[in-house]
Order: sequence, then C-alpha cells, then structure tokens
Amino acid sequence: MRNPYYLGMLVFVGIYSMMTISLCLLLGYGGQISLGHAAFYGIGAYASSLLSARVGLSPWIGILVAMFITGIFAFLISVPVLKLRGHYLAMATLGFGEIVYIFFNSAVELTGGPSGFGQIPRLSVFGFVFKRDIDFYYLVWATVVVLLVLILNVIHSRVGRALRSIHGSETAANAMGVDTASIKMKVFVFSAVIASIAGSYYAHYVTFISPTTFDANVSILLVTMVVVGGMSNVWGALLGALLLATLPEYLRTFGDYDILIYGAVMLIIMMFAPEGLAGILSIIKRRFSRQLYRQGAS
Repeated sequence: MRNPYYLGMLVFVGIYSMMTISLCLLLGYGGQISLGHAAFYGIGAYASSLLSARVGLSPWIGILVAMFITGIFAFLISVPVLKLRGHYLAMATLGFGEIVYIFFNSAVELTGGPSGFGQIPRLSVFGFVFKRDIDFYYLVWATVVVLLVLILNVIHSRVGRALRSIHGSETAANAMGVDTASIKMKVFVFSAVIASIAGSYYAHYVTFISPTTFDANVSILLVTMVVVGGMSNVWGALLGALLLATLPEYLRTFGDYDILIYGAVMLIIMMFAPEGLAGILSIIKRRFSRQLYRQGAS
C-alpha cells in the first residue's frame, strides 16, 4: 500500500490501537472505568516533544523519560482514585483529564497554550529518519504487535486471572487473597505508560501538538472504541479502533448527514451485538465450527 492518505490513516489507527488495547486491559478485564486516558496520551506527547524540541535530547530518550513521567503521574493519581468504584471512579479520572487539559492551555510559555507548538523533531535511528508515512506505518504497527504480545501474556498470567476476579467481585477477590489494590495500581500505571508511548509517537509523527488533541472527547472516543469492539477481548479493541478511526473518513461523502450515519452504525452494533464486534466474530466462528462438525459427521 503506497497511497499516503491510507498510510496516514493506518498510522493513526495504530496509535489508537495502542491506547485501546491498554484501556481494554484496564476496563474490559479489570472493570476499572477510566475517562482520563487522553491525559496520559497528552503527557507523553508534551513531555517527549518538550525534551526533544526545547531541551535537545534525542527523541527516543525523550520518549523513555516521558514514559517515566507519565508512570509517576499515573501512580500518584491511582493511589486515591482507585479507591473509588463505578461512576465515582469515572468522574474522578474525567476530572484528572480536565485538569491536565487546562494545564496544557494555561502554561503558555511551556506548552504554547491553545496555539500549541511545532517543529518537533522526527524519530531517527542511526541516521535513518522516519519522515515518510510508510516508515512510520511499519514503526507504529511493529510497536502495536510487541504491545499486543505483552498484553496477551499479562491477560493469560496470574495478574490477568486476578484482574478478571476483581472484575467479577472485588470483595470476593480480596477474600481469596488477591491484593486488589496493588494489582489495580500496577495495571493502571501500565496502561498509562502505553498511552504515553502512543502520545509520543503522535507528536513525532505530526510534528505539531495542541491541547485539543488531548481533551475529554478523545478519552470518551477511546472508551467507545473498546466498548464497540468488545470490552473483554483485546482483539475487539483493535477492531473498535479500526472501525471508529476510519469510519468518519469514509462518511465524509455524506456531507452533513455523516454524524447521523455514524451514530446509527454505533446504535445498530450496540443493539444487535452487545458484546461488540468481537462478539459477532465469535458467533460466526461457532457457526462455522458447527457446520464443519456436521459435514464431518455426515
């Protein structure tokens, strides 16, 4: 695929995919609702951009430092916030996201304020600069694959089983000896650090950032991607990111009616596939397996 338009779209799908698979671990498996994921996305983007564009550090070192800074923020936030449950937790994380968004707008000398700032250096390795869409496409999706393998390992590990038990009943998980506070904190920080990587990639790909890219609408969009894809399925999170990141581009041909069709598509999915796109794939797989079994038996 060499079309720059589609390559650019797939780069953004990859960046969204990093965040949705990390949010799926927190939301779908752990049952912890977070509406502040865009804040960690923004902290990663601004930290790596400032360190590379204004301090002069290598962008890769900037990304690593940004991951560390984001992890510290996530840890500090997780201590009080993860004691809450349900919609209280959602409101608290939403509030954190709004505080970070206001800071990005208010700290004009540091962040450029609402105007943002540009001239962010592109990523490079041994003199090779990721300046073409195809180069960034391979980099982003290679990172998605690595993160996917890592998250699948977490899901199938003892931590993953503990997360599912917390999702089922935190009280029962505590009674069975699961250190729920520690598990929730670790997964929250891990999820935030992955969002930081996505933010850094975005900044060094677009080479310009402004606060509107990291507002509450992005957090809600990420949660919607996970829900539409299938909350308890990391592959569904990928499908949700692919659908909701590309659908608006194709609906532009409908002009002012695009938002109506967009809403109708999501409504249909939620009505007829409550388990999301991953649920539809599971139904097709089961029917296909039954058909093969019947053919084999006959």
